Amino acid sequence: MSILINFIYDDAGATAIEYGLIAALVAIVCVIAFTATGDTINDSFANISKDLCDAVGGTFSLTASGTDSCTFS
Repeated sequence: MSILINFIYDDAGATAIEYGLIAALVAIVCVIAFTATGDTINDSFANISKDLCDAVGGTFSLTASGTDSCTFS
């Protein structure tokens, strides 16, 4: 019985668990931030592609899958 009581009151691994929880929270925040940033960067590059295509006299189109093309007629 004393082994069980000692186990319940032992807090030797509490700091490691706290650091693990903090690291997991930071990782989740990073994933959310990088996802939002990635969408913004993708939109910026699509706008640059459109501007370059328009500058050389082409027609720019962006498909639903995210691929783009510049065609000349």
